[in-house]
Amino acid sequence: MMKDDGVLARVAALKTTSTPDLKAEWRKLFNAEPPPYNRRFLESRLAYRIQELAYGGLKSATIKRLEALGEQLDGGKIAVRKKRADDRPISGTRLIREYQGIEHCVTVRDQDFEYQGRPYKSLSAIARAITGTRWNGLVFFGLKTGRTAA
Repeated sequence: MMKDDGVLARVAALKTTSTPDLKAEWRKLFNAEPPPYNRRFLESRLAYRIQELAYGGLKSATIKRLEALGEQLDGGKIAVRKKRADDRPISGTRLIREYQGIEHCVTVRDQDFEYQGRPYKSLSAIARAITGTRWNGLVFFGLKTGRTAA
């Protein structure tokens, strides 16, 4: 029980620990420089590491199983892995875009999009139908900026 109390106290203390002290703790526990992520990430990852060191990490069989499942999902392609799963708006959402003085309305459906009574597989196809040029559909409808993160 004493070990559990100490681990719990260390994890709970992370919430009130200053960011420079969190980074120092990261260096101590990981023997590496902390990543440039936000405070919440540092807290959650440090909490996991404290527990991992106290109670042990995942079994090697579990790690192998997770890796195999990941390969099934993305085929080992890093670009697929990094793509956010929530790019697609919720089904039923109506996207409205004014272009050259005309208001265009698109309805998001489970498997496609509806524009002017016709189904389209992508927002990019609809943007092309509207403008006559290639567009990123998420950018055209204002769901994403045209800039990429540096």
